[in-house]
Amino acid sequence: MKKNRISFESIFWAGHEIKSSSQVLEAFFDFAHLDCYKEILCEAFLYVHKKKVYKKDYPGQVIVFYTALRSFLKVCFLLQYKNKKWKVKKLFGCKSKLHLASLTKEEYENPFLVFQRAFAEKTIDEFEFFLFEVIHLSLSRCTEEFDYDLITPYIYLIKMLDASQLMRERGIEKIKNKERS
Repeated sequence: MKKNRISFESIFWAGHEIKSSSQVLEAFFDFAHLDCYKEILCEAFLYVHKKKVYKKDYPGQVIVFYTALRSFLKVCFLLQYKNKKWKVKKLFGCKSKLHLASLTKEEYENPFLVFQRAFAEKTIDEFEFFLFEVIHLSLSRCTEEFDYDLITPYIYLIKMLDASQLMRERGIEKIKNKERS
């Protein structure tokens, strides 16, 4: 049976199509730093209820950010299933609560939990809808009343950014057969 490959649509922000989720994650953080992604997401989120347009001088930057985050969400969706075969390399514990960022101590120890919890709470389509709505509303002069939850996907997206950066820093390794049982 042939595996269906997911398109990460990295051509829009990376300049070429990347087929491996680990390479997309690497390119994602090479494209911009974690702080940059968090800052743009936070600022765009704050413009949702304003009648001002976010990045009025260069809205194209927001569109590129949107496409990069869509690719990131697709990688995160796949990461929720990787904890059976892969694990994050151990660190000798966090020295302060600042190292945890948005993660709980349990999520810091096993970042794969973040992805499992996020996609147990919201589907990938709901995350993509959230992202689209935030970008759409932040680039619009109109304010709209909406009755759907924007806070939960925002919090989980921040946690996924922190967890994936942590995984990148610490590295991942394949679980040996003896460890699985």
